[in-house]
Amino acid sequence: MVCVPGIPRNSLTKARLSPVQNPIIDPGLLPRTQMHLDPSGYDCNNSPVMSLPLFERTKDVWTPTSVVDSSIDDKRVYKTGYGVLYQGDCLKLLPAIADESVNTLFADPPFNLAKEYGMRVDDNRSDAEYVRWAKLWIDECVRVLKPGGAFFLYNLPKWNIVLGNYLAESGLNFRHWIAINIKLSLPIPGRLYPSHYSLLYFTKGKPNTFHRIRTPIERCRHCGGEIKDYGGHRGAMNPNGVTLTDVWNDIAPVRHWKFKSRKRSANQLSTKILERVVQMSTEEDDIVLDPFGGSGTTFDVCERLSRHWIGIEIESCDVIIERLQTQDLRPHKSEDYVEI
Repeated sequence: MVCVPGIPRNSLTKARLSPVQNPIIDPGLLPRTQMHLDPSGYDCNNSPVMSLPLFERTKDVWTPTSVVDSSIDDKRVYKTGYGVLYQGDCLKLLPAIADESVNTLFADPPFNLAKEYGMRVDDNRSDAEYVRWAKLWIDECVRVLKPGGAFFLYNLPKWNIVLGNYLAESGLNFRHWIAINIKLSLPIPGRLYPSHYSLLYFTKGKPNTFHRIRTPIERCRHCGGEIKDYGGHRGAMNPNGVTLTDVWNDIAPVRHWKFKSRKRSANQLSTKILERVVQMSTEEDDIVLDPFGGSGTTFDVCERLSRHWIGIEIESCDVIIERLQTQDLRPHKSEDYVEI
């Protein structure tokens, strides 16, 4: 058993010598502004970028010919040595992905809060229509998931109660309701203060991969002393930390511009969430699918951790492409240990 910060020890060298691999962009779909940074992987203070491995460019690109049908090649807007990005409606593009071909699926759909994501996203449906729409893409995602693969669904508790039941009815095995404690809204009169998002974790049968993640023992930020005495059994605890629970209190909102694009006003996910999802449920070179690409957090993490990825985004992909081409946006610091 080996435990190391952030990534498995035997993956460290390979991951640091990985992508982005001379990414290829389809003609006519270049972002308006291309930003060129020092490819060394260090910021302006000559400090290495956080805890995830750094990008390094090579020449190869990944072409998932056995996974994605060539009928949607015209929707491909970007590819690297590890992943490929398609622009379009996931309900139209998911049918082109082969049955049981994906190791892990992560979905962070619009929450139906009437937000403005762009002209192509309807985020103001009736409750019944939202659930009907969600079940359509869930059916496709379950179809493409390999036996033993993992399905993660990030949404409001209101929706995940209904959608989690549907995943169970679809034959997936429930593993966890992960509560991600992030306060992004104001208190609501007559109700408790909503302070967590739901991350559902299901698998298609017995999981093929599950890596235990350990987090540091909590300490007081003022005096540095340990907060808990663990019932007098502190000496018997694993020196690399405590097993990750299904309540994540260490995920900060993504507010600082060094972590999020100025070109996208919508909320963006912390790389720490996706780092745990990917490391928990996949091995190197496994395939991760994200049908709601958003700001590209999933693809960023997969590139750094040497996982293949397939991405779909219905709106403009400029922000995602720029994120993968440059080192502007840093991953969040993580002190997790991964057991392999």
